[in-house]
Amino acid sequence: MDKSNIATVKGIDLPISTKASIEICNFIKYQTVTLAKKKLELVLKKKIAIPLRRFNQNRGHRKGNMSAGFYPEKATKEIIKLLDSVEANAKDKGLNTDRLLLKKIVVNKASTPMHAGRHRGKMKRTHIDIEVQETEVKSKKEEKKK
Repeated sequence: MDKSNIATVKGIDLPISTKASIEICNFIKYQTVTLAKKKLELVLKKKIAIPLRRFNQNRGHRKGNMSAGFYPEKATKEIIKLLDSVEANAKDKGLNTDRLLLKKIVVNKASTPMHAGRHRGKMKRTHIDIEVQETEVKSKKEEKKK
């Protein structure tokens, strides 16, 4: 497998919800990095909602063609940071950042350390692995010629 056109980033022990991260990553998977960042910026501005497909119990409905949706700010900010980082890694590797496609996004639950103090609870921790690949983007004129 040729890894010359692939860039990766790993977010280890991020203090965000695993469930929210899974929904966000399913929302942006198989898109270009620039489009994914634009969509996540709109989520932060509460213009579009992240559709809930898996963890949608007791959630309110949103306008449009989705049943349940939400606006996870903290997880969205962390994933935008990871997308910026993977874009920088790709640029450092010599890849064209305009043609980066999100090939693989894996979200895993990390170990949950305990809060200190009298009222102890568990913290939220998540691992996220992102892999992007430079793809050949064909223009619409070339497709019409064929």
